[in-house]
Amino acid sequence: MRMTFPRSRSGTSSSTSWLVKPFAWLAAALGFLLRFLVLAWATLALYWSNVPWRGLRLVLALAFLAFGIYALWVRRSLRSQLVFAGLFLAVLASYLAIQPSFDRPWQTNVAVLPEAFVDGDRVLLKNVRNFDYRTTDDFTVRYESREVLLSHLTSLDFFVSYWIPGPIAHTFVSFNFDNAPPVCISIEARRHIGQGFDPLSSLFKQFGLIYVVGEERDVVRVRTNYRHEDVYLYRIKAAPENIRGLFRVYLERINELATRPEFYHLLSNSCTINIVRYARQVGKLEQFDIRFWLNGYSDRGLYRAGLLDSPLPFAEQRQRAWINQLAQAADDGPDFPQRIRASLSSEHR
Repeated sequence: MRMTFPRSRSGTSSSTSWLVKPFAWLAAALGFLLRFLVLAWATLALYWSNVPWRGLRLVLALAFLAFGIYALWVRRSLRSQLVFAGLFLAVLASYLAIQPSFDRPWQTNVAVLPEAFVDGDRVLLKNVRNFDYRTTDDFTVRYESREVLLSHLTSLDFFVSYWIPGPIAHTFVSFNFDNAPPVCISIEARRHIGQGFDPLSSLFKQFGLIYVVGEERDVVRVRTNYRHEDVYLYRIKAAPENIRGLFRVYLERINELATRPEFYHLLSNSCTINIVRYARQVGKLEQFDIRFWLNGYSDRGLYRAGLLDSPLPFAEQRQRAWINQLAQAADDGPDFPQRIRASLSSEHR
């Protein structure tokens, strides 16, 4: 009698395992990343929570971090992971309970919210900031009322201001009229006294939101002449009707914030993100560019989208767009807006 033996399947099993392994590695990597992000977010949320003592916040954050590492990577028992999940939900609930408020000891330069009153073609702007600076911290507080006509709104300028070179900057706009000085609007983090700006902490409800409406001799000049930031100015290619639509969107948001406070958030409710959002609302920007999050590169994103109103290559546009020397020469002169735009006029000659 001939005896038969089952055929070995080691070759099949080996080839199958090699097919499965990449998916297992991917699942493990995604699992690690998810646990890391959950732990990092909750740790930072505890540190920037509304617990009043910074030392206690630091202790709570470090204790949560240590227990999270133990529960998610060291012990990894069902019980420890359930305890971690309960603690995470408590942190999440406390974070969601933090609400924006008007009642804060705001820094002087963001203490007063603007308002807008629209009556047909006529727009009355109240609390337009026009400070007279001697140094960054020494200035005369002055708020004014401005009246402009929508029918005389003709163009839009875009500013990029760098406090340090790199991918993060501040952006703001000026609406230009043919019979009045520009109206400059800067979407900013509203900070309270003693608070500095930190991009990471802005993700955790640390700052209010304000739309500063001001004269360029204030909003631009404080950056170029006193903070010594590098400021770039670009003319945006847009039809007057689109610019008027964008201006109306800004006016609506200004009035919303005057009645209902909001938090500043770097990724969802910040200067460049809101500028892009409003531009898309009026049909002027179709695609989102990652450089609008890394807003130090936002002018490159606008150039790529064909929205910079200049025939020059980008490198030459950017060189001409730097306005610090022009602003410092103009200083507090009444023709400040015209003098910082000298390079814009020469581009089209």
